[in-house]
Amino acid sequence: MTVLLLALAGGLGAVARFVLDGVLTGARAWRYPVGTTLINLTGSFLLGLLTGLAAGRLLPQDGLLVLGTGFLGGYTTFSTAAFETVRLAEQRRWAAALVHGLGQVVVATGLAALGFLAASTV
Repeated sequence: MTVLLLALAGGLGAVARFVLDGVLTGARAWRYPVGTTLINLTGSFLLGLLTGLAAGRLLPQDGLLVLGTGFLGGYTTFSTAAFETVRLAEQRRWAAALVHGLGQVVVATGLAALGFLAASTV
């Protein structure tokens, strides 16, 4: 049953990412991949929050698996971020590539830690 919930949650996460990215970028042509950045940063914070809740036994491990690995695994996208970073570098937009590639990893890690700490205080 957990495997089916995991698969369903992963599919829902991918749909949520697709819809949110469309809302963020659909009506405007951005020169920077705003959708992917916001999705990965919010997903990192939420995963930290869920992990903190699970560490405090406020969320069962199966819940962390389904929501964290499933939904947030489908929602976030490291591969798209990596591709977009390469595309920015190919366009010789070095600052944007650096901010997108390295900055996203650093900020996402900080947000995951912040989410974990926020959940740990509950």
